[in-house]
Amino acid sequence: MDQVDTEDAGIDSAPDTAAVAAALAAPTPAPFRRRLVVQRSRGHLKLSRDRLHMSLFLLIVLTISRVYMHVPNLAKARPLLLLTAAVAIFAFMSPRLLASGSVLRTWPARALAGLTIVACLSAPAGISLGNSGRFLIEVYSKIIILTFLIIAATRNVRDLYTFAWAYVVASGILAFFALFVFKLTRYGTDFDYARLANLYTWDANDVVLVLLVGLVLSLLVLQSVRDPLRKITCLAVLLFIGATVARSGSRGGFVGLIAVGGALLVMTSGVSIFRKVFVIGVAAAGLFLWAPEGYWKQMETIKDPKADYNYNSLDGRRKIGQRGIQYMKDHPLFGVGISNFQKAECTISDKAKNTPPGYGIRCMPPHNSYIQAGAETGVTGLVLWASVIFGGVFSLRRWGKKLPKRFRHGTEEQKFLYYACQYLPVALIGFGVTSYFLTFAWLEPYYMLVALTAGTINLANQERTKALLRARRARAARMAIRAASARFPVPAPVAAD
Repeated sequence: MDQVDTEDAGIDSAPDTAAVAAALAAPTPAPFRRRLVVQRSRGHLKLSRDRLHMSLFLLIVLTISRVYMHVPNLAKARPLLLLTAAVAIFAFMSPRLLASGSVLRTWPARALAGLTIVACLSAPAGISLGNSGRFLIEVYSKIIILTFLIIAATRNVRDLYTFAWAYVVASGILAFFALFVFKLTRYGTDFDYARLANLYTWDANDVVLVLLVGLVLSLLVLQSVRDPLRKITCLAVLLFIGATVARSGSRGGFVGLIAVGGALLVMTSGVSIFRKVFVIGVAAAGLFLWAPEGYWKQMETIKDPKADYNYNSLDGRRKIGQRGIQYMKDHPLFGVGISNFQKAECTISDKAKNTPPGYGIRCMPPHNSYIQAGAETGVTGLVLWASVIFGGVFSLRRWGKKLPKRFRHGTEEQKFLYYACQYLPVALIGFGVTSYFLTFAWLEPYYMLVALTAGTINLANQERTKALLRARRARAARMAIRAASARFPVPAPVAAD
């Protein structure tokens, strides 16, 4: 049976020596022990249902799924802006719904704060103050506010689960639309393969990165809860995400899916190999069953990257990356300014300088989140941006090792926290690999991962602190008992005549 934290239970932390000795000497009745264990094991992990957390739940669902774009009248009402304002008001009116302590107590939160400062400084130091300033005010500020609100609102494991489940629900909605609402379009010189198109604000490549994070969070919920309905929902989401990866036709997404599968097999401890293979098989089933015409032929082109247009074309990924690195070299401190990469392509790039007057020129996005972060916010911004991904993997694994092993078979809250330290590194690896092929440095999935990572590290730190306090109290109680025994020795029984 787990030890009881005296501070949480409201017990005096310094009982008298005689009481401690009597309590330790008295055996706990077996019926009580069985009843206590059953009560602890029956507790189900539920959503936080106060107005702040429910508003954040709905905001995450709408932000990730973009489902409101399917209803034109709802989109005109700007639900994301209204919900963000409502969340800020609820947080101000009910500070008890926020976690105690500084919101910057974890490294991911501090790195995000530093990145925000660098992004703001990049605007006046860049090549277009107006373009950067408009992006900061209209887009980036809302993402940063939402991220810090999620971090501040993560008081306990229930809150962390609420936000993770919101992302799973959003991923399920997005995958459902990708399968049954959005249509396929034929591409290629001979129209030899088909892929998704017209996905509102996410394109066919973007949607895979969004859903890979949702795939890992679905695995986290599937591993932690016992409710059959939630388990079936997570399995359906896994199947739909695998199908969406196939319908997207994204080669970068396919590489990211392989990275997630490999990281899942190697990095998750305490999970049986059968369970790992089973969940990977569910996602793979969706991939094979829904793969459109020409999908596998398109994936085979990964084997010969030099034959692809992205290698030799002036507007291919390799040439764009080379120009992005040059922007970072020319503006090492703050870059060309946040959201100014495409403007740099058409103004200060070698491509723009060498294009004769009167010829059209394409203002290309970076197609690489690392290049985007470095070119637009300089070396400082790149280090801060990448540190959350790579540092988060090591930090979460380190904190996971510090949690008690009994959490793996404890209550649903204990299991969720334990496995969050196992699965979130997989999500970070999946994002880190897939974002190498996409322009995602300033989009929401990265910041959702920042918030979940910061919340998990903070909660693991709290559990570690509680465990140390319990150990200190137990040690102090033992020392008090020894001192009392030495001072008042128990007289030896007198033998009867």
